[in-house]
Amino acid sequence: MRTSHHIPDEMLLAYAAGSAPEAWSLIVATHLSLCSDCRAVVGNTEQIGGELLDSLTPETLSEDAFDLLMREIDSQAGKQELPKAPSTQIPSVLPEPLRSYVGGDLHALKWRRLGKGAFHIPIATKDQSAQARLLKVPAGNPVPMHGHNGEELTLVLTGSFTTHQGKFQRGDIEAADDSVEHMPVAGPEEDCICLAVTDAPLKFKSLGARLVQPFIGI
Repeated sequence: MRTSHHIPDEMLLAYAAGSAPEAWSLIVATHLSLCSDCRAVVGNTEQIGGELLDSLTPETLSEDAFDLLMREIDSQAGKQELPKAPSTQIPSVLPEPLRSYVGGDLHALKWRRLGKGAFHIPIATKDQSAQARLLKVPAGNPVPMHGHNGEELTLVLTGSFTTHQGKFQRGDIEAADDSVEHMPVAGPEEDCICLAVTDAPLKFKSLGARLVQPFIGI
């Protein structure tokens, strides 16, 4: 299935340049694993960046620069944990790098209840400038009407949802900011599971959603 809704260009450029914070990089990288169009954009951007670097006048390094670099690489070896392998051989639903962040595929996840049949899983990142989480909304159910205090990207992993911007299916990204107010509705075919990243709390319209918001951290 070809994706119809893509990562905003400025976020792709930040990712290609290595300047995107961790949570945003996670959702971009996960989208890239599902979208050949955006992979091509990032590849072309990185190629142009490499050509620009090649055109720069090289700096003179100290005679021991290479030895210092190799010692630093050796000191870091073994510190990074390898991603956990899926516990079964069934096809993966969650693409990398997301699967490693949450510790496995869908069958291995431990969901936390949000209410009205919805669940979420907060995803830990070292950079606290934005929050990443998995969301699961039952088929046919709406997400409460809300606006935004900042930026939000939502990537569909299973099922679909619909807003005034159209229908979003696996691999599609919905981008929202403080000008957007919406009530996404999960498609009727199956539960909708999404990866969502926000850099500020949402602005829920209903009193009930506002009351529980401090406890769920959205």
